[in-house]
Amino acid sequence: MSRQVLSEQALAAWVGLLRGHASLTRVLNAQLVAEHGLTINDYEVLLQLARAPERRLRGVDLAEGVLLTQSGITRLLDGLEQAGYVERAECLSDRRVVYAVLTDAGLEKLREAAGTHLAGIQAQFAERFSDDELATLHELLSRLPGAGEGGACSP
Repeated sequence: MSRQVLSEQALAAWVGLLRGHASLTRVLNAQLVAEHGLTINDYEVLLQLARAPERRLRGVDLAEGVLLTQSGITRLLDGLEQAGYVERAECLSDRRVVYAVLTDAGLEKLREAAGTHLAGIQAQFAERFSDDELATLHELLSRLPGAGEGGACSP
């Protein structure tokens, strides 16, 4: 088997992507927690549910959509349910299936938090690039597996 070595440029780009993502996520998460009591994962779950038909998704689909494990999504949904932002609903045709359903309070919380989150993205990310650079970055990152999924950050 041949051993392929990453170029210095490839490694530097990879490290920059990882470090930039970690740093931005930490800052955006801190803003959401401080101003709205939501983590960035909470926000993503509420957003996925807001976009879903009838504001409901199976837990397994929600976990896949927000890149969490099944146990991770269960714990996250427990907290959102306690806060009144999400309800669980059973599937009438298959008792093994449980749906997460966005409540009106959850939709309102998402709308409140969207302004903070989008302003954070603007200040921490978008303002650092020109429109042409953002278009190029989008095109480049869209080549990565899973990068074209998910859509915008606001409800």
